[in-house]
Amino acid sequence: MFTNKDLKKLILPLFIEQFLVMLVGIADTFFISYAGEAAVSGVSLVNSFNTIFIYLFTALASGGAVIISQYIGQKAQESAGESASQLLTASTLFSFVITLLILSAHRQLMALMFGQVESAVMDACVTYLRISAYSYPALAIYNAGAALYRSMGKTSTTMYISIAANIINVVGNYIGIFVLHAGVAGVAYPSLIARVFSAVAITLLCMNRKNPVSYQKQWIFKWNGGLMRRILGIAVPNGVESGVFQFVKVALSSVVALFGTYQIAANGIAQSIWSLSAMVGVTMGPVFITVIGRCMGSGDVSAAEHYFKKLLKITLLFSILWNILILGITPLMMKIYVLSDETKEMVILLVLIHNVFNSLAFPFSGPLGNGLRATGDVKFTMMVSIASTIGGRLVFSILFGIVLNLGVIGIAFAMCLDWMIRAVIFYLRFKSGKWKSFKVI
Repeated sequence: MFTNKDLKKLILPLFIEQFLVMLVGIADTFFISYAGEAAVSGVSLVNSFNTIFIYLFTALASGGAVIISQYIGQKAQESAGESASQLLTASTLFSFVITLLILSAHRQLMALMFGQVESAVMDACVTYLRISAYSYPALAIYNAGAALYRSMGKTSTTMYISIAANIINVVGNYIGIFVLHAGVAGVAYPSLIARVFSAVAITLLCMNRKNPVSYQKQWIFKWNGGLMRRILGIAVPNGVESGVFQFVKVALSSVVALFGTYQIAANGIAQSIWSLSAMVGVTMGPVFITVIGRCMGSGDVSAAEHYFKKLLKITLLFSILWNILILGITPLMMKIYVLSDETKEMVILLVLIHNVFNSLAFPFSGPLGNGLRATGDVKFTMMVSIASTIGGRLVFSILFGIVLNLGVIGIAFAMCLDWMIRAVIFYLRFKSGKWKSFKVI
């Protein structure tokens, strides 16, 4: 069903796209470092909060991608188009509701979560969150369109959009920080503009009737309850899982805020580099959904099993090589940041811990989990992920970080423990073959 050439065409553009997306976070923290460590700390704290909604929008898009991929595998193009259109409708409505809620209470939320930080850090948090919230609908709409294009295997299209969006973002960051001297707002508004551009571009392309699957107005403005239930049947467990995961991360951000400004800044910059390090695993997640989803949609379970194994091998190999590369260049990257030596040393240590475990455990924790979800095995993966996040990451973060006084280092170790728990359980689930019995469409 997928030749090596097909997989290359699917993986390489998606990898480049993810690389460019990750550069947004690094560019933001790099430029904002010239506005001081309080600004870096504020942006990093809010980014942990923003990620809750980013993951919720991604979970919704992933639910749609599973349905779309399985319909394409079944060669039911019209049903795939209707599913994509309904995904756009759901994503738009959901994101606007979230935006209105955040804008109505953004100051109170920041005071509740990070009230103990310095006043300069709190001011940065409030400004960055308010501007970020404006971009939520654009982000959700882009994810919906990207889900359609990735399900069709046209990952080069989303790559080109990301290239243009990142150029907008980087140029905007430079102008905002060095020309306008706008501080936190100088990196927030370029991200907003870049996301709006991406949303408009992908939506116009998805409306093109020349595509084998496309948006159609009569499906966008019509609520198909049965089809929406199928999408939400995948999306809701993913969303619950992602929501719990991100709420735990936000709770841990509040814990990080107890460790002082230099550890907050080091953790924020390290997370940007972690995102870059993890991009092989992040790239392969949608690949698993597209490939396994199409195999299951066509009813070819043996092909699905074959591609599970093949994609795992690809993910492991490239993840190890990529993490080694990023770890090697991290000390060089630190030379361009305007930070104290103590902060830079902490960043390098955090990246070392992350990359070792990300190379070996995350391919089984992340991409393999997405493959299981593409088969319809969503409730099991949800329960495992929630239990691992709370019982592994949260509990041991408090134990390592506060009780054992390891600070952000302890929180990094707890994160790696979370991956290891999921990796073992998901691999055993795959080997059991229980995923073969699920039906999505």
